[in-house]
Amino acid sequence: MKVLILGGTGAIGKHLVELLASAGHEVCVTSRRSKVSEGNIEYLQGDAHDLGFLNSILKQDWDAIVDFMIYSEASFAMRVERLLDATTQYLYLSSARVYADSKQPIKETSARLLDVSNDTNYLKTHEYALDKARQEDALRKSGREKWTIIRPYITYSENRLQLGVLEKEEWLYRALKGRTIVFSRDICSKITTLTYGLDVAKCVVATIGQSEAMGQVFHPTAAGTCKWSEVLSVYLNELEKHLGVKPQVLLQDLPAFMGWKKTEYQIRYDRLFDRKFDNSKICELVNRDSLISYEPGLTSCVRAFLQNPSFSYINWKAEAFNDRSTGELASLSEIRGIRTKIRYLIYRFLISPEFQTKYAPVWRNCKSCLSKLK
Repeated sequence: MKVLILGGTGAIGKHLVELLASAGHEVCVTSRRSKVSEGNIEYLQGDAHDLGFLNSILKQDWDAIVDFMIYSEASFAMRVERLLDATTQYLYLSSARVYADSKQPIKETSARLLDVSNDTNYLKTHEYALDKARQEDALRKSGREKWTIIRPYITYSENRLQLGVLEKEEWLYRALKGRTIVFSRDICSKITTLTYGLDVAKCVVATIGQSEAMGQVFHPTAAGTCKWSEVLSVYLNELEKHLGVKPQVLLQDLPAFMGWKKTEYQIRYDRLFDRKFDNSKICELVNRDSLISYEPGLTSCVRAFLQNPSFSYINWKAEAFNDRSTGELASLSEIRGIRTKIRYLIYRFLISPEFQTKYAPVWRNCKSCLSKLK
């Protein structure tokens, strides 16, 4: 088969490329960075958000297109027909965040937030879960059933280790620098479902080229559940082995946590829900026993990451607020650029999240000055 993967360099995509290639398929992967093609894997350098670049690729006929890109509602509407025209099967990577809260294990037919939420302000937004659901609807309205909707939930890998709504740059970086991990007490007590990126990739592969997957929705999730407190314990145990000392943790009440972590809807309409999934539908296509449980999977991925830790963008404003809460101070040698150092010190010692809320008019004037330091 000839498979095009749009944006396939993340936690799921890397494994998917390897699985497809090892099965003998011809795999083409778009990437904004230059990557060396090898064997039956070809990397196409360019931004798949760019219509010119995308149209040049879609002139070819593809047996399957796996789409990891994140679109706005409008940009997806401009592309959906063209994507469907170019392939026999279009696999759209949605998200299990589209689901509403459920007391029962979530099935693919369970209610979505877009359909049942009474929060009119939320429904007016283009929040991630809502846009994913709207784009699912665009596929259904296309009148063609050559699509498959994949709804992964929280996916971890050797380079992606989440803690609630926090990426590794927001919690693991602090721990490796000897500072306190700051997390939410409310999220810590909630039940979640974590799935290894390789397992999600296995599930995606199992749907490719399958007639019974056309016009269908699947959530490729592990069967087991755990609390975020248990996930945190796995992380802390591995870090203690690596560092020789267990990192400290500060659990904040929700208002304090959301004072610096500005992802209100992701928190309120996902991480504060208990997330349990019924994965029986995808397990008709993939062996349930082949899906690894969270504890050995996370342990292996943490160990792999700690062998060669690498972080992307560090939000020094958030770091300043967290250091203010814990009474700690980052070494200025960690912070690149004099302006960023100054902004960190201002937020660390002078401006708190509470200040921004309580003294909004004064804060607006402060922001105009601080914007010159960006």
